[in-house]
Amino acid sequence: MMPFEWTQVLIGLIVGAGISALYFGGLAYGMRLALRREGPIRILSISAAVRMAMLLGAGWLVTSQGRTWAFAGYAAAFFIVRFIATTVARSGTAA
Repeated sequence: MMPFEWTQVLIGLIVGAGISALYFGGLAYGMRLALRREGPIRILSISAAVRMAMLLGAGWLVTSQGRTWAFAGYAAAFFIVRFIATTVARSGTAA
């Protein structure tokens, strides 16, 4: 049985929350910028590529440092931040 590593989970949660906040902040900024332009595809494509590379790169680093439990914390943080971001977006309070 594999031991549960709270330290690794905590590191994954902290890194995951920060990177996920940047990811969704970049998504919001990219959407606002693209909707003001005539050709939004270029901006959305670059934004998506940068955000995905950042998210996957950080996930790879966390996994290589802490193994499975750190990645579990990282993934959990992504879904928690995603839930918060979509809740705020749906409520219309984001400016």
